[in-house]
Amino acid sequence: MLRFSALQAGRLALGLLGAILLAAAISAIAAPRAPGLAPFLEATGLRLWAFVQLDFGKSAISGLAAADELGRRLPETLALVLAGGGLALVVGTPLGLLFGASPIRRTVAPLMQIATAAPVFCAGLALAYGAAHLLHWPVSVNSQAAAAGPIFSGEARLLELSALPVLTVGLAGAAAVQLALRRGATENAGEAYRTGLRRLGLSALEIEWVYAVPKVIASLLAHAGDIMLALLSATVVAEWVFHRAGAADLFVKSVALEDWNMTALILFTFASLTFATEFAGRIGAYALANEGEE
Repeated sequence: MLRFSALQAGRLALGLLGAILLAAAISAIAAPRAPGLAPFLEATGLRLWAFVQLDFGKSAISGLAAADELGRRLPETLALVLAGGGLALVVGTPLGLLFGASPIRRTVAPLMQIATAAPVFCAGLALAYGAAHLLHWPVSVNSQAAAAGPIFSGEARLLELSALPVLTVGLAGAAAVQLALRRGATENAGEAYRTGLRRLGLSALEIEWVYAVPKVIASLLAHAGDIMLALLSATVVAEWVFHRAGAADLFVKSVALEDWNMTALILFTFASLTFATEFAGRIGAYALANEGEE
């Protein structure tokens, strides 16, 4: 366990190093410099040293320190990711376990591939249309005046405004969750231990519940980084479509308006969240898969 944890910590460190180097290179685009590769590399090094000192520059859009601007927007995004992640587990886990059963897996695999291949912005727009025309919910698409408030709020109107972005993120996350579970079920279906357990007199249900399910859940944890990446990607779309003033929406605007300091900081933050989730998931998966062996 200790050796595996050290290996995963090394992977996490390398991932964070790559992310901060990329962020420094993006931030260097905004730095005044002479044309050419050498001045750009020098500017990148200076921005990297500034990042180490927790100096992320100023936002070209607001004029505020990039870290302060992100600090105001990030809680909204994290709340959306958290709510969407909870929905993803509630919806995606039973679907993944159900579709992971061998006969059902062969039947639904083509349909699930088509469903999960659909771009998440299509789901967001479809939800917006259905909510507005069928349920008559308030929908904040392209409307500053109807912009939603906090997700975790007791007010009925704010909860209605939060429902669509949470559904968009949650469904994208559910697709990633069920895919991870189906992969785990597929890999586990051919394991040699099943034959030995059947010869010992264990029923198929006992084998699945006692031996297979923990390994499938471990597969889900092992893909936690992919699930977080799906949630963050969907959050970018949801915040833009439903006009939520979070860090993901700020990322889109900073790229469009060439606010490279802000772009670099948000990109590094999202990458760090993904890498940290992947690290924790892999450690949990290893512990679960090897429970009782050490």
